[in-house]
Amino acid sequence: PLGRAGSRCRGLSIPVGPGQTLDLRGIFPPLATPFSPTQEVDYAQLEGNLRRYANIPFRGLVVLGSNGEYPYLAPRERLEVVSCVHQALPRDRLLLAGSGCESTQATIELTVSMAEAGADVALVVTPCYYRGAMTNAALVQHYTEVADASPIPVVLYSVPANTGLDLPLEAVLTLAQHPNIVGIKDSGGDITRMGLMVHKTRQEDFQVLAGSAGFLMASYALGASGGVCALANVLGAPLCQLDRLCREGNWQEARDLQHRLIEPNTAVTRRFGIPGLKKAMEWFGYYGGPCRAPLAPLSPPQVEELRGAFSANGWL
Repeated sequence: PLGRAGSRCRGLSIPVGPGQTLDLRGIFPPLATPFSPTQEVDYAQLEGNLRRYANIPFRGLVVLGSNGEYPYLAPRERLEVVSCVHQALPRDRLLLAGSGCESTQATIELTVSMAEAGADVALVVTPCYYRGAMTNAALVQHYTEVADASPIPVVLYSVPANTGLDLPLEAVLTLAQHPNIVGIKDSGGDITRMGLMVHKTRQEDFQVLAGSAGFLMASYALGASGGVCALANVLGAPLCQLDRLCREGNWQEARDLQHRLIEPNTAVTRRFGIPGLKKAMEWFGYYGGPCRAPLAPLSPPQVEELRGAFSANGWL
């Protein structure tokens, strides 16, 4: 299935070419990877979830982000997941694929493979194992080499909760000037930093994506383009509604909706992580299933607390 995948040309809302912008405005769920009870990737359940997501006005999908249990997938599985999603995706939707590895060389190789498997954009997380050595200069060089070699546009990805490393603002501003680096997914939640990023890159073809639903409206108020939000796996339609309300300047309604999303978002991210996200997906008609070990399922009291975060805000 990998052979023909790269040849399919998507009708983007704005065609990409020299001096033309890839439009990242909107909501992208970072897909959870479904596993069978024996912890194998369950492609049938993945396709089932994709059919349900096709009815929600997402801008696109992210595969192999933090919520896709990306570090737990073998290289072969990573490409199969991208290929599977690519073949099921409506043509007007973008496919962003996580291709960040620890070494620059491995990141370049995986990025090229992701493009061949059908990814439209590479989402490249910061290398972090040797975080003491990840200076501004080292990170700028890493991303520059990846973007130079990548056949598809690159989106930077800063997720300090998982990596212990915030991509320095100075590095982001330098990298924003690269013609093949089109944006950043920032999951840190520092709204001052995000506002400054938007402000300082306004001359560049560079879009800032909020990395979580808890600060989505605040990000939009400061000029962010969209959001890659774990909660969109569960409450995709309300998040798309929030996106629309912000775009239309309907701030009062947007604020009421944002408030109701904060506790469910915290529950499926910081509080209970991917096991919580997958459990909540099941309540809303999706397949969640188990995580791969060592990510453990929630205990019954944790499940009750998770349910409370949704029911207290009128979602269940």
